[in-house]
Amino acid sequence: MQRVHSARFRAGTGVAGAVLLLTAACSGGEKKDDGVTVGGEGDASAPQVTINPGNGNGKAAPEAGVVVTAAGGTLQQVTLTGKGKPVEGAMTADKTGWKSRTLKPGTRYQVTAVAANPKGKTTTVNATFATVRAANALEITDVTPSKGEKVGVGMPIQVTFNRPVADKKAVEKALEVRSTKPATGAWYWVSPSTVIFRTKNGEYWQPNQRVTFTAKLAGVKSGKRTYGTSDLTRRFSIGDSHVLTVSTKTKRAVAKKNGVKVKSWPISAGKGGRVVNGVDTYLTTSGVHLTMGKENPAIMTSEWMGVDPKDKKNGGYREVIPHAVRISNSGEYVHSMAATVWAQGRRNVSHGCVNSPPAAARWFYNWSYRGDVVVITGTKRRLDWNNGWSYYQMPWSKWVKGSALNRTVTTG
Repeated sequence: MQRVHSARFRAGTGVAGAVLLLTAACSGGEKKDDGVTVGGEGDASAPQVTINPGNGNGKAAPEAGVVVTAAGGTLQQVTLTGKGKPVEGAMTADKTGWKSRTLKPGTRYQVTAVAANPKGKTTTVNATFATVRAANALEITDVTPSKGEKVGVGMPIQVTFNRPVADKKAVEKALEVRSTKPATGAWYWVSPSTVIFRTKNGEYWQPNQRVTFTAKLAGVKSGKRTYGTSDLTRRFSIGDSHVLTVSTKTKRAVAKKNGVKVKSWPISAGKGGRVVNGVDTYLTTSGVHLTMGKENPAIMTSEWMGVDPKDKKNGGYREVIPHAVRISNSGEYVHSMAATVWAQGRRNVSHGCVNSPPAAARWFYNWSYRGDVVVITGTKRRLDWNNGWSYYQMPWSKWVKGSALNRTVTTG
């Protein structure tokens, strides 16, 4: 006698969607029931398999995914596809349950599950359903660092969305960071549409490794009728450890590669003397900076402090500066300045930047990655945590609380 499968629909109290149950049975007559083939006489000793959402469901919730359960046996295989592409899921330890990841909105899916018991009885179930469409799409508009970029050990991962995120917990759960060498980090929401990942204070990334950021956003419900519509993966690498320490008191900079000193040079830092709202804007900020980018040349003017560059009496200036490496959003750079070589190593005469000899500035410009660590000490002006990429200025415990999930992440 040829073994086939029978199919029945059963409704359960409190269970959303149709429930499709198939059991092994002898061959018999067939009929159509809501588009599902139903076999003949059932076999009560065969495993029972339940799929939710059920066959024919056209309004399945993307965020709920697919749940498959088995009674009287264990699941041997579950296959879920959407538009011909497989969808990942996880089996429970006892193999009586399986749950998929979130699903793309407005997509038709097919699922097949096979269960068996110790007596050799098997059950196969098939279902087809469609997820609801998204009225609004949540998308990632920018990720830093760039694709394939080699960056410094302090590099944060900065993710910007196209709209404010209402359900930050759901979105943060979909963000994954993997590295070939383990690190401890955490996400912090700096705004409703931007979230940043950095490692624990003082630890940084380990040098010379690969990092992969994955946003499994497809099907994540981030707000009312708003869903992520696609995933995103960004891979980059961490280069050698580059740490530049600058003392505004000794007026020297020391560069270390993987913990070993490779170069030192005299500098001239901010002279001070211009106080606005209690802040001396001519002082260089003390704290943990990160290199943010390079400009050769950089155009620096007094416009940032509201002074016309032509107004020399009130400190106006406009200068074309070669080999400039930005370290904050308040106009601070490590850059070449031939005009102040006389003061470098002796006096602080700049408007807040770290003036360096032309040869040393050129070397640092060529040597540095984005995300290198620049530690400046010796001034009374403290670097704010949100002045550029100065996120290490925030205490670690406070940074972790900025996570919607209030948790740390291990990236190994």
